[in-house]
Formats: sequence, structure tokens, C-alpha cells
Amino acid sequence: MGRDLCIDYDGGVLNIRVGAIIMKNGRFLMVGNRKHDYLYSVGGRIQFGETAAEAVVREVREETGRDLEIDRLGFVTEDFFIGDSAAKTGKLIYELGYYFYMKTPPDFEPVCESFTEEGNREYLVWVAPEEGRKMYPVFFNDELRRPGPLIKYFVTDQRE
Repeated sequence: MGRDLCIDYDGGVLNIRVGAIIMKNGRFLMVGNRKHDYLYSVGGRIQFGETAAEAVVREVREETGRDLEIDRLGFVTEDFFIGDSAAKTGKLIYELGYYFYMKTPPDFEPVCESFTEEGNREYLVWVAPEEGRKMYPVFFNDELRRPGPLIKYFVTDQRE
């Protein structure tokens, strides 16, 4: 496949991302690292030449050590935020995101051996929606309390 779809543009960055919604026993799987005080969804950037579906399956394998099948598309997002990674600090990020519900087998036990683009070791954590943890995408805490069959669209603007 090609390079990640993360493109510098006019002083900002266009990022095209996928996220996996992996649920088990009323909890959903999130990723964290020691540098940041928030969690983020399992997933990452789509690579050029790859479909969103192919990308989410690849990202799940890379971040959990397991192959999971897609159940269905759950959310499409547009997010505006200011970057906080070394290469993107202070830059406006415009991110398009596709979030897929994954089929989670009963014996699913993830193993995380992934790192951020800056080389920080990542870890996985199961989160209950009622915990109200700081996470991205922000709508997970509310929407994953009662997953529905429809594809939902969200726009978030955190430029301020």
C-alpha cells in the first residue's frame, strides 16, 4: 500500500482516518499513551490506495494483534482541532473519520505492541461509557451507551 493519507496543506493538515469500535461486556476498547492525558480509538490513517474498510482491519491487527471482521459502519466524522504531536503542534488539523463497529469474538484478548508516530508506546484499555473518560472521538461516551443501527454523522470543532 501507499503512504498515510496525512497531507500538509496551507499551514494545516488534512488527515483521513479510520477507527474501530470494539465492544465486549458493555465496554469498548480504547488506546492511550503516557504522553497524552486522553484516550483515542483503535485505528489510524488510511493509506493511499486502501479502502476505509481495508484500513480499519489492518489497523486493528496492528494495534491489537488480532484479525477482526467488520460488522458495519457506525459513524462518519469531520473534526477540526489543533495538533499536539511534535510534527503538528499548533497546526490546524482537518480530519475525516470513518468509524466501524467490529465483530468481537468471545475469546478476544488484545495484545498491544504499537507505538505513536513519535515513538511513544501505546496501551489498550476497556472503558465503560458511564466512566466519562476524556477521549476522542468525544461522542463515544454518549453514543456507545446505546448503539443503534444507523450511520451517524458528526462535526466537531475544537479550534479554540
